[in-house]
Amino acid sequence: MCGIAGFWDPAGLDAEASAVLRRMTDAIRHRGPDDEGQWLDAEAGIALGHRRLSILDLTPEGHQPMVSQDGRWVLVFNGEIYNFGDLRTPLEAAGVRFRGHSDTEVLLEAIARWGLVPALQRSAGMFALALWDRERRELHLARDRFGEKPLYYGWQGRTFLFGSELKALRVHPAFAAPLDRGALTLYLRYNCVPAPHSIHEGVGKLLPAHRATVRADGGVTTAPYWSLAEVAERGMAAPLAGSDAELADLLEARLRATIREEMVADVPLGALLSGGIDSTTVVALMQAESARPVRTFTIGFREPGYNEAEHAKAVAAHLGTEHTELYVTPDEARAVIPRLPHIYDEPFADSSQVPTF
Repeated sequence: MCGIAGFWDPAGLDAEASAVLRRMTDAIRHRGPDDEGQWLDAEAGIALGHRRLSILDLTPEGHQPMVSQDGRWVLVFNGEIYNFGDLRTPLEAAGVRFRGHSDTEVLLEAIARWGLVPALQRSAGMFALALWDRERRELHLARDRFGEKPLYYGWQGRTFLFGSELKALRVHPAFAAPLDRGALTLYLRYNCVPAPHSIHEGVGKLLPAHRATVRADGGVTTAPYWSLAEVAERGMAAPLAGSDAELADLLEARLRATIREEMVADVPLGALLSGGIDSTTVVALMQAESARPVRTFTIGFREPGYNEAEHAKAVAAHLGTEHTELYVTPDEARAVIPRLPHIYDEPFADSSQVPTF
């Protein structure tokens, strides 16, 4: 997990811009404790900030914000592009010489060569990004297909703000967005504030599988770059054939290939294991792809009706993982409740937020 934040004032930046940007990235330091970076263009009025949790390419070559080799594009990126190796091969064949081996650099050079939308359409991953076009002086935002990574944005007066969390926007001096009573109504209906809304008026969440282009005149244009409905329709037009056993084998092969791709990292990986079907399947395939025991983690409760830790412990023993348990006490649960509004930024009614924290 990393964090991105920034702002754009088309009238230009003042001498305090760097300090303001630092406050924004400091507000989301928990997302990226390994490194931080800034890129500012005072004349253009753009300020891009990044907090990094290093997963791929731990060297300075993975530092962000990152500038493309042609000098046109500047990128801050939160997430992972799992198929970056498949994207890197044709880029190298086209003459791109990479400085490092991060997925961020591969995505950036893919954008420079193919354009933003084609690069996004060819990328498999979870991400939120902000991309500055130095030639056209436009800011682009994009979010992964299922919205795994968060991205908030909006104009506040003459300044456009964006960030991985609302707390980054709130520390900017231009932020003055009141609570959105309509969003509060949605929260009472859905137990969360659904995209494209946020709990603040004038601040939204970019929809999954969408990109946004921000212009100096205040215009913001959003459009999808991928459609789940279109994928489903193509699948219905050409359904898979085979027996139940053959289809199960096909599903296992697809899951295994996906998990193998997602395990590429320069740091140790682990998994949250509940003992249910989904996390057990993921961990089993991770262990099958790993030469050493996978690290698994479970949050347990002393109340039997809520406790999944015993199931997870049995799965971990069966698979031979390196397992860690933490049992949450009532006092610990009560202690975290006052912190939840700060942690989650806006109303969120899923009780799993306590053990997730």
